Amino acid sequence: MLDIAGTTLTETDRVRLKHPLVGGVILFARNYESPAQLSELTAAIHALRDPPLLVATDQEGGRVQRFRDGFTRLPSMGLLGEIQEKNSCLAYQLAQQTGYILAAELKACGVDLSFTPVLDLDYGQSSVIGDRAFHRSPQIVADLARALITGLQSAGMLAVGKHFPGHGAIRADTHVETATDLRDYTNIAREDLVPFRQMIDAGLAGIMTAHVVYPAIDSNPAGFSSEWLQNILRRDLGFDGCVFSDDLGMQAARNYGSIIYRAERALQAGCTMVLVCNDPDSADELLDSLHWKSSAADKTRVERMRGQQTPYSMSQLHELEQFIQAAEAVSGIGSA
Repeated sequence: MLDIAGTTLTETDRVRLKHPLVGGVILFARNYESPAQLSELTAAIHALRDPPLLVATDQEGGRVQRFRDGFTRLPSMGLLGEIQEKNSCLAYQLAQQTGYILAAELKACGVDLSFTPVLDLDYGQSSVIGDRAFHRSPQIVADLARALITGLQSAGMLAVGKHFPGHGAIRADTHVETATDLRDYTNIAREDLVPFRQMIDAGLAGIMTAHVVYPAIDSNPAGFSSEWLQNILRRDLGFDGCVFSDDLGMQAARNYGSIIYRAERALQAGCTMVLVCNDPDSADELLDSLHWKSSAADKTRVERMRGQQTPYSMSQLHELEQFIQAAEAVSGIGSA
């Protein structure tokens, strides 16, 4: 899965995205001007290949919302966790409505999926996670995530839980530094794995890995670890969905060799699809030199992530009574 530079496809983009190793595109804020422009861009991306490339983004809510003007303001998941402490029924309703709004707007503009929900726990010390997490309690995270996923699915979008096996207990930001979690497996399983385990049992379709090293379990970061991805995630937790690496261009991944080596390690460890973002030179190097053939099972897993098509344009969606009521409730979360 690669990124693109601007709000329209260049000829360089088209050539790169037609490469047989490419299976998807991730969009960022720089790729967005308006719902109409986004719809044209996703249509152009989808038209490049058959079956179409998967189009994804990070539209979590709060400080991680790539598309804003013309889209409903989404709350941080931490705000839903705060509401849950006072009124659990209201929190679950709002989480479900948030998931519906999030997915319905993206789907109306041709985006197939958002890398959401965050299933990390808020230990109160991770600047990169923080209020992106629902709560400190594993069970509250699981319950609110289940409600959000129900909302996503009601609009035809499947969910990607992240960052497996849990990123919330460390201070380091893997975008810019190496991250190590010294806890043992028993501690991690008792806390951080609870939301993942429960969402997997509920049919979670996708998981994104963490560029975090858990040396008590494996000397490799989780996204490069067959112990984490094949033995624990696939075998022990029974996950049969799509495993996405986090961006292989992040500093915590760069420490592990060339882009070719990183991609090979992630794929061999058990990732279904690897992300290479904000580094076109590395993307081209990877496409020129990587020798990898996805299995039929992995191709099916990726195709499944497309979810269902929507019958609504953005303007039609914004006229639906169900949407209007949900948007009013969601946009009011956190308002004074």
